[in-house]
Amino acid sequence: MSKFLLSDLEKIIAERANSEEAESYTATLLSCGIEKCAQKLGEEAVESAIAAVSRDYDGLTKEAADLLYHLLVVLKAADIPLASVMEELQTRTTQSGLEEKAGRTKS
Repeated sequence: MSKFLLSDLEKIIAERANSEEAESYTATLLSCGIEKCAQKLGEEAVESAIAAVSRDYDGLTKEAADLLYHLLVVLKAADIPLASVMEELQTRTTQSGLEEKAGRTKS
């Protein structure tokens, strides 16, 4: 059995984005705009954090899956490919996290 990758999920989201809204939660969510997509992402982030603090590791696993899905939906809504995020992560691995954080410009 092959491993399921985030890029696989990105492809599924792209396919479902083009399907009929009545058939696809993804299409329905994207049709509501990036604000609704971001709201759902935030909800899943909070639910993930609560599961972690509660030490509900089964729940955390499920909420993390929801979080990753909703993150990729937001990226799709923003027209940002996962590859761009992965490239950004790769550039950050050339230095320590503390160095990278110190080098960020404040906005």
